[in-house]
Amino acid sequence: MTGLSEADEVQYNLHVLLRFDLERALMSGDLLVGDLEAAWNDRFKADFGYAVDRPSNGVLQDVHWSEGLFGYFPTYTLGNVYAGCLHVALRKAVPDLDDQLAAGDTSAATTWLRENLQQYGGLRTPVETIRHATGTAPSEAPLLDYLEEKFSGIYGL
Repeated sequence: MTGLSEADEVQYNLHVLLRFDLERALMSGDLLVGDLEAAWNDRFKADFGYAVDRPSNGVLQDVHWSEGLFGYFPTYTLGNVYAGCLHVALRKAVPDLDDQLAAGDTSAATTWLRENLQQYGGLRTPVETIRHATGTAPSEAPLLDYLEEKFSGIYGL
């Protein structure tokens, strides 16, 4: 069973989407709390191709809902989208990034992050922050490109 702590980048984002969709259904009244476990199990089987073996590996796999933490889970995937955008911009700015990091030199990367991102803290909205740092609006394309490149090679797709 793959829980969030064991998920790869594709599965993790699918977990986030599953949770987000179920949260929306709960909040709108389209899903009753008593039906949540069955809804989770059905959706999990449809998305991941295998059944949940017990609640602790399914709807109860983490503490978020039991602690009343609703509505923020999509920010994890949004962070992955933003990271994809920043990754592309950083690689354009520092073409030999891999060589520098392999040599233990993080100075170009940390300088770029400081100058283009970190120094602004909360002065800009997230969208403005990404646009300023990258020169483009946030887009899911860099994350999807990364996932396709990585997992096509792993799974021979």
